[in-house]
Amino acid sequence: MPIYENGPVRISYEEAGSGFPLLIIPGGGLNATMAGLASHAFNPMEEFAGEYRCITMDLRNANGGASSGPLEVDQPWDSFADDQLGLLEHLGVDKFMVMGFCIGGPFSWNLLRRAPGRITAAVMVHPSGIRPEMPDLFYQNNIEGWAPKLLAERPDITMETVEAFLNKMYRDNADFVFTVTRDFVRGCETPVLVLPDDIPAHPYAVAMESALLAPNSQVSIYPWKEDKERIPLAVRHVRMFLKANAP
Repeated sequence: MPIYENGPVRISYEEAGSGFPLLIIPGGGLNATMAGLASHAFNPMEEFAGEYRCITMDLRNANGGASSGPLEVDQPWDSFADDQLGLLEHLGVDKFMVMGFCIGGPFSWNLLRRAPGRITAAVMVHPSGIRPEMPDLFYQNNIEGWAPKLLAERPDITMETVEAFLNKMYRDNADFVFTVTRDFVRGCETPVLVLPDDIPAHPYAVAMESALLAPNSQVSIYPWKEDKERIPLAVRHVRMFLKANAP
């Protein structure tokens, strides 16, 4: 896979298809990788490569991925946005659409905040959000499921740094979708399509709240991914939404 480099950051990425750019952010939390797209309810790289220039990447420092870089404790969410926007600039992309799975929901909202004039539409597939009754879910999941392998492979990173990074990412902003406020969503005019889920890390209530707040939002059928016969209906909705918002 090709590599985009920016100082100490190395991002492994993949492209498929041609047409208007569609940035695809895999799910899997901090272990989100391109390979993981194959286990999603649908693989957007395969589904949409015939219509768009599909671009995806391994998340920085994801276990099993080929992207790496420092842990930016002062700006964890924005460090990933820097990677995403930097890759697009490297590829000569100005305006684009974004589709984010799981952690890609908060990432997509952050991109809408960081680059509002460049994004023509956003699709949020079973997006992550905070459950007030489980405030430490993401911190603990990553302490157990992400940190050990990272520490074993990166002697330059300490447990103290990991804890500070996760605290800043998941505890200091433990509300709503982590990356933006309700007021931001309320004022976001970009078209948004939400495909809700309802597992601990993908709370239905937060997905629906964001959809109700966003003035130009749509919501897919629900539930949509547990019954395999419903997945094509959700994908059809995504396809129609993208077509309507691609210049």
